[in-house]
Amino acid sequence: MFELSEDDRRLWRAFTQGAISPGEFDHRTHLRLGYMYLAVYGPEAAGPAFKESLLAYLAHHGIHSGKYHETLTRAWLLAVWHFMCKAGSTACAEEFLAQSGLLLSAEVMLTHYSKNLLFSDLARAQFLAPDLEPIPR
Repeated sequence: MFELSEDDRRLWRAFTQGAISPGEFDHRTHLRLGYMYLAVYGPEAAGPAFKESLLAYLAHHGIHSGKYHETLTRAWLLAVWHFMCKAGSTACAEEFLAQSGLLLSAEVMLTHYSKNLLFSDLARAQFLAPDLEPIPR
């Protein structure tokens, strides 16, 4: 139902091998990888698998693990999954993003979370539910 292209597979390999520089790891790349992890692992297992890979990526680049943000990671995976279900079958991450343009704005999470909650130390350490509007499931 949710497919990966050869370009997706190249990005996955580059990410898991640490070949993407931190400067290249932008919001769109996060979304593409989120789509891929959800397509491969499903909504339940994608979160732990993506977290493990993100932490390995940070370690590979000598970035403190405190940069990882649990709430943002899980909230974006919830949002991506919601849009994947709305989109139906897709051939690749880029096709999915072309149908889900709203996700391309990193500000979207601020419709669900207040800045105070989202950027708190607690939200970085553990998943917190939205305090403004639930993320559709």
